[in-house]
Formats: sequence, structure tokens, C-alpha cells
Amino acid sequence: MEHWFKKRLAVGVVITLFVMVLAACGGSNNKAAQGSVEEEELTLTEIEAKAKEEGTVVSVGMPDSWANWLDTWSDMKTKYGIEHSDTDMSSAEEIAKFEAEKDKPTADIGDVGIAFGPVAVDKGVTQPYKSSYWDEIPSWAKDEDGHWIVGYQGSISFLTNASLVPNPPKSWEDLKNGTYKIIVGDVTKAAQAQMAVLAAAIAFGGDETNIEPGIAYFEELAKEGRLSNAEASLANIEKGEVEATLLWDFNALNYSDQLGKDKFNVAIPTEGSVVSGYATIINKYAPNPNAAKLTREYILSDEGQINLAKGYARPIRDSVKLPDDIAGKLLPAEDYKNVKPVGDYKAWEETAKTIPQLWQERVLVHLN
Repeated sequence: MEHWFKKRLAVGVVITLFVMVLAACGGSNNKAAQGSVEEEELTLTEIEAKAKEEGTVVSVGMPDSWANWLDTWSDMKTKYGIEHSDTDMSSAEEIAKFEAEKDKPTADIGDVGIAFGPVAVDKGVTQPYKSSYWDEIPSWAKDEDGHWIVGYQGSISFLTNASLVPNPPKSWEDLKNGTYKIIVGDVTKAAQAQMAVLAAAIAFGGDETNIEPGIAYFEELAKEGRLSNAEASLANIEKGEVEATLLWDFNALNYSDQLGKDKFNVAIPTEGSVVSGYATIINKYAPNPNAAKLTREYILSDEGQINLAKGYARPIRDSVKLPDDIAGKLLPAEDYKNVKPVGDYKAWEETAKTIPQLWQERVLVHLN
């Protein structure tokens, strides 16, 4: 009986181990199919080698014209032989795309407003990568696990067509007291437009937990027929269809340079504005994950930060020394004395969720 029991026990152990092996193999295959990122950590040299093998990086929301992404994509091709393509879209659309295409992913990396970084993490569509510059990134500008990292910062500004508005606004009060049309953008889903509402809130005593002053400000402008539904595109601005618009300073400065600084004025509102940033998110299901990681690495390098500054975006790394000609393209430091960063991004994430409905009910209802 003892011999029989030991034999049965041995057989049972073998069967159990066999089942465990099968389960492990099946789990591994499932993880691979689902784009799992639970892989052995690679060195930067290994990531670069694998990125070159992948040979392509597909981005969303990172077009050539935005913050001079053009030079970064050109450098990725020249330095690493990596080809690039982009589809421009809003932060919300980027996250939705990652989620919708998880079984057949097409995109590797996106650039979202910082408020959308935690949203992407909550949706489970990102993978972490801290990069070798991790310690130089301010705590407010990164997810603690590296799921999103801000690459550049900007502040909400006024871009005014001085040919149509003889006295371009320098403050929120100036803007309020004018008679011209104003474009804010799509506040229901675009990070830039939502930050414009926050900037107005900050100027009038609000913050990331209290957006009411900003909503009330634009509600009054809407009631007066001052808000326009037109798109604040470069083409529309050039045609004279936009008198004043609220944009990140890097976009406003870019447009002003292209269309003529003597004709288009850029100002940081004197009462206050918000300083924030855009963060890269790497798709959890990325077809080219190493090319995406290498792209984030390059964006945060000195060369990548200078590329962004060429596009009028202020670097996130303070240690980067900008060439004088590039530094001269940015607004003077004193213009930013009253800008404030978002102090509590978790609170802002919750507040931002309420903005689309508030905007629909309080502002859009007054527009024709």
C-alpha cells in the first residue's frame, strides 16, 4: 500500500507540474497577444538596437507643425534610420484610439495634455518607460511609474490680429472689454482649450479644484455674442477670420512668426495664466514599442529639447542651454511672473471631467 501511495503521489506531482507548465505557456501567449509590457528591462543600448530593427514609429497628435515635431522626426530618421508617420488628433481621441485598437494596434506613441495622462493610465492603455533623464523631470511633470512624462511646457496666451484689433489685449479684463470675436477652441475634448478655461479661472481666483470663475467668464462672453465657433487654424488666421484666440504660447508665437510679428501680437495675460505641458504616452499595445521608447528618450535629450524650443515650446529640463537665437524666439521670462502650474493634477483630472458638460450647458447654448 505504501509503495502504491508513493507511486500515485509521484504521478500526481508530475501531472500537476505538467498542468502548471501548460498554464504558464498559455498565459505567456495571451500576454504577448495582449501587448503585455511585463518584459525584462532593457538597457538604452538594447532599446536602440531593437528600435532600429523595428524601423518605424507611428505617432498620434504629434504633427510636424506642432512645437516643431518636424525636426525630431527628421533626427529620428537621420540618427537611427526610423521612419515616421502621424495622425493629428485631440488628447481624448488619442486615448480612445489606443483602447479601440488594442487587438489590432497601429499607433506607438502619443502626445497628450497633462490632464489626460492619468486618464490614459486609468484606461490601461499605456506602458511605462522612465528614460535616462528621469531625475531631471520635475515631479509635477511625470507619472511616478513613467507611464507619462511631460516633454515641454507652455502657458495659455492671447494671439491677436493687430490689423483687426488696434489695441491688442494684454489682460483678461482687456479681452472682456473688447468688441471683437474670440476663439477658445473645442473645450469639450481639447486639452489646450480646457487649459484656457483654467487659465481664466486662475486669473479670477479659481484653481484646479474651482473652475467656476473660468466658466462664468466665458459664459458672459458667449451671452454677448463674443465667442466664435470657427477653428483657430493657421489658414483661418491668415484669412482674417480670427481676431483673437487663446492658444498655448508656443502655438501663438509660431503663428505670429509665420504671419508677421508686426501684424499678430502675442501676450501672456497680466492677471495670470496657467503653465502646463504635454506628455508622451506609449501605447501598451504598440507595434513598435522600442522605437516609441527611443523617441521619448530623444525628446528629452538636449537635442530634442532644443528642437521643441525651435518650435517655441519651453524645455521641461532646466539644465538645457538654449542657443541665443532660439532663446530669443521665446517671450521674456518676466512675462510669466503670474503664471501658475497646476498644483494638484489628480484634482484637475476630476475637474476636467466636468468641463465638457458645463461648457455645453453654460456656454455653447448661447452660441449661434
